[in-house]
Amino acid sequence: MREKQRRQQFLRELVATRDLETQEALVRELRRAGFHVTQVTVSRDIRDLHLVKTLTPSGRYRYSLPAGSGISAEARLDRMLAESYVSVRRANNLVVLKVLPGNAHAVAAILDQMELPHLLGTVAGDDTLLIICEDDVSARSMETRLRPAQLPPEHHASS
Repeated sequence: MREKQRRQQFLRELVATRDLETQEALVRELRRAGFHVTQVTVSRDIRDLHLVKTLTPSGRYRYSLPAGSGISAEARLDRMLAESYVSVRRANNLVVLKVLPGNAHAVAAILDQMELPHLLGTVAGDDTLLIICEDDVSARSMETRLRPAQLPPEHHASS
């Protein structure tokens, strides 16, 4: 895969999973990932990928993929969890997901977008996400879904 294709694929995944408001933030994240980019290069990539600015629930704007961009919410969630998962615990119908700092809002946005039938809502801080499920059974399913496959189930009194 050519450098431009790799960079643009990474940029698609980046804006699908993170709240990035400016071109400077995009440049910074691409450089952090090892891409040698300039502001002009990122500006071209934004145009090529048809990225748009969308309003977040907090009233700020972020870069987003256009509708029908081809990256499913499931795939974005899997990517976010692979990169930021710390732990998950359940208490009755509540699930608490710990992620690396700065990632809880992105995970919450993806879960909300998925419109899961038994998910009543999410509340996100910086590194902690409270997921409110309809009942204990759906919470157990959510806990299992959020734990990376290679990790064994955690045993707690609420399990």
